[in-house]
Amino acid sequence: MDWQGWFALSLTGVALLLMSVGRFGPHLVMLGVLIVLSASGIISADQALAGFSNSGLITVVAMFVVAAGIHHSGGVDLVVHHLLRSPRTVRSAQARIAFPVALLSGFLNNTPVVATMIPAVHAWSRKIGISPSKLMIPLSYSAILGGTLTLIGTSTNLVVNGQYQQLTGEGGFSIFSITAVGLPVAVIGVAVMLLVLPRALPDRKDQQKFGSMREFTLEVAVAFDGPLVGKSVGEAGLRELERLYLVEIERDGSVVTAVPSEERLRGGDRLVFAGDTQAISDLLRINGIVPSVHDDEPSLSKDRAERRLVEAALSPQSEVLGLTIRDARFRDRYGAVVLAVARGGERVSGNLGNIRLKTGDVLLLEARPAFVSRQRYAKDFLLINDLETETPRHDRAYLSWGILLVLVGAAAFGVLSMLNAALMGAALMVLSGCCSVGQAQKAVDVPVMLTIAASFALGAALQETGAAGYVATGILDVSSGHPLLTILLVYFAVSVLTEVITNNAAAVLVLPIVLSMTTALGIASEPYVIAVMMAASASFATPLGYQTNMMVFGPGGYRFMDFVKVGLPMNLFIGMVTVGVISLVYGISLS
Repeated sequence: MDWQGWFALSLTGVALLLMSVGRFGPHLVMLGVLIVLSASGIISADQALAGFSNSGLITVVAMFVVAAGIHHSGGVDLVVHHLLRSPRTVRSAQARIAFPVALLSGFLNNTPVVATMIPAVHAWSRKIGISPSKLMIPLSYSAILGGTLTLIGTSTNLVVNGQYQQLTGEGGFSIFSITAVGLPVAVIGVAVMLLVLPRALPDRKDQQKFGSMREFTLEVAVAFDGPLVGKSVGEAGLRELERLYLVEIERDGSVVTAVPSEERLRGGDRLVFAGDTQAISDLLRINGIVPSVHDDEPSLSKDRAERRLVEAALSPQSEVLGLTIRDARFRDRYGAVVLAVARGGERVSGNLGNIRLKTGDVLLLEARPAFVSRQRYAKDFLLINDLETETPRHDRAYLSWGILLVLVGAAAFGVLSMLNAALMGAALMVLSGCCSVGQAQKAVDVPVMLTIAASFALGAALQETGAAGYVATGILDVSSGHPLLTILLVYFAVSVLTEVITNNAAAVLVLPIVLSMTTALGIASEPYVIAVMMAASASFATPLGYQTNMMVFGPGGYRFMDFVKVGLPMNLFIGMVTVGVISLVYGISLS
């Protein structure tokens, strides 16, 4: 192997390290790799940019729009309404979630399925008296297992298929090519999940993570004849307090939210602060500040049209990760104020301004009404309490399901290619009004698309320079060329990578190595490619390993080790089952 191969391998190592650290977004890392590979001449410009026109990537984009159509027409709500009723046990409740979610995820991207189900399951858990911590992980795991049922179940399957076509020049896989393996694995996985998880999951009652408003907010008033009357908030020194944030001003029956520094104070204004409530004495030392004239009910506990109280979990793509709340400048950035932070199901105490934000933190925000509609499709937050949801177009719910069935049928019977069927489905969702053009645009996850497209460049470099063949030879030496042991090694290599970087990137990086191995062994590549698809999707061990795990992390009140406790054995078990099923389906003997 020449220097280009070693350079590509080194670049792969650097990319893996940067993505696992999490300081930079995966899309930024992979775009940086693409630039280096193209500028160094290791791959041509056409090869570097080939991922952006790959049929797998375009199919993923179209399927995001199809999922948006099902979501915004109330298609998922239709299923929830008919299937979630009144179970008598935890196991029965988990089963009512698991089977429909797994089936839905086989034909829709599982992220919008879980996003739709979270508030429904949360409300349902209160109604039936079962803790959300018993239901949210089964919701995520069912979506993950369901994604392995068909080629369109996850974006990873489509991406692997697109890269496979690009690297081999062959026609690729059909929509149900993975079903012979994915269906038995999903059925066994759901069965074991329902057998084990009712007892293994923590039973954390759905207590208010943020307790009473009085625990973390305090109220004072502006003296009628004091020196602060007529001064702006900034001039009064109320913006620079070390341990407190001015949240809102109640004045003459109305509320000023996310108070700007230029707001002028009036006598009798009721000021609401969030932060360290022990700082009340410091606040009352300010000349012109007096104790609140209202002792009956905290202002924030009253419903006001001018404000929204929103619980929102920080996503892995959030711009404020690693910043303190003070440095994040929520008021300027989002038009919202942080009232409190919960981590691992419990409120984080201490100086609010100095809390450094992490992925999965649940924030209690006071925001203007427009915040929810603005942030619903942004990547900074995974909204939990969406108080301003748009009313779905319920009259088009059955139509959206009909469009999906047409799409699947056209692809399954070879009437249209997978790409054309997905594009047709996306167009029909918009033209029929199941979702608007704006909703379709917002449904496309741009960072994910960039990560996938740029990852193709590194995959091509590994293939072109012989680095993939070099690594493949090493794996074959370890497995002594035994086909089944090789599949086992491939599966667990992808599984480990998926837990530390994105599942799409893990699959795209490993596929060239897999194709080099099958070429060296002189055997069919299909079972090995399917092993890559399955391993990249089956990520249970950490909340960071898969998007749906992160989405249920806050609403379920989980701690990191809750996922490790049940997810690591699940990873190992599903891995062994998958390899066993592949060996049976493709006739790969143990000897």
